[in-house]
Amino acid sequence: MITKFLSNMIVKGGIAPLFDNPANYELEYEDVEFKTKDGINLKGWLIKGGKDKIIVQSHFGVQSSRSGYTPKGKGMVKMWKEDISFLKHVKYLVAKGYSVLMYDFRSHGESDANKSGWCSWGPDESQDVVAAVNFVANHPDYKTAQIGLLSICMGAAASTYAFGKNELQQYNLKAMVAIQPMRYSDFMKSFGLPSFLNNWVNKENSKRVGFDMTAKSFKSDVPKISVPTLIMQNVKDEFLAKDSIDEFYHDLNVEKEMFWITNIGTKRAAGYDYLTKNPEKVGAWFDKYMD
Repeated sequence: MITKFLSNMIVKGGIAPLFDNPANYELEYEDVEFKTKDGINLKGWLIKGGKDKIIVQSHFGVQSSRSGYTPKGKGMVKMWKEDISFLKHVKYLVAKGYSVLMYDFRSHGESDANKSGWCSWGPDESQDVVAAVNFVANHPDYKTAQIGLLSICMGAAASTYAFGKNELQQYNLKAMVAIQPMRYSDFMKSFGLPSFLNNWVNKENSKRVGFDMTAKSFKSDVPKISVPTLIMQNVKDEFLAKDSIDEFYHDLNVEKEMFWITNIGTKRAAGYDYLTKNPEKVGAWFDKYMD
């Protein structure tokens, strides 16, 4: 019973409802939907700014949706004490002339469930990133637009897996911001479970998603990232595997920058909250490569 409970905490999506709306920020938008190659229907918001550059935002996993994170309905153990609304930094980007596609990963928000029924931490979700980029690249308003990726945690993993499969290089991508990328194996090491329980949970997770999650890593895919990449990471993150972040940065073969976020506490969600309240670094990176 405890194994299934812990596995639910790690791979069960669908617990993050939409709690915010672009209209609350006086943003012009339309509800959109599109399909992945494997037939999953994804839903999102197309926030309208300029037509010459657009950001595709991919959110973090399990406890997030395209609108961000809310502690409501999360029970006694909450990753953050207040709402983390991604629309705050999106409003900033729109004011700078960017359009933004905010979409829900499979098994999150309003999108259809993954075929396995579970969150895979990036391998399956990489198809969602490709579908989102393909959607904006073929949208009549953005066919010639420059595209940037704002990829948050699992979003960064999914984007990296997509680059590794050479499924993004055909598009007019110009830059990526990776917020706190994390490998599944690093998370499990940091989760603090006794080794025997860790093994049980890994086996349950792998059975649910349909592959050995401990054997999956986007490490070998990093060198295939083909656009300038900014990595942002809370230096005090309680789940930080610094060697892996350093390795991610080292293995990038593009223009790159490592930005360590300081003075925000130890919660992992503090890094996501920082993004919404301090979007200037992200905006400057996209401005540099999407002029």
